[in-house]
Amino acid sequence: MAKTITLFLSTSPYTHENTLTTVRIAESALKKGHTVNLIASADGVYCFLKKQKAKGIMNAEEEFSTLIQKGLKVYL
Repeated sequence: MAKTITLFLSTSPYTHENTLTTVRIAESALKKGHTVNLIASADGVYCFLKKQKAKGIMNAEEEFSTLIQKGLKVYL
């Protein structure tokens, strides 16, 4: 049975690993057929600016763009 999961991201993509964790949780939930909402507030909004690197691992904006195409709903 599909569920709705809501994530809250309030930290910048380059100071904490929260962005990477949020991407991984959202990606896994979407693969399992769940509805995923992401609320970005405060510094979490920076994750959606172009070329924002998340702790040297990934481009946050590109990762979230891919997830949006897969069904992620984002609220800024």
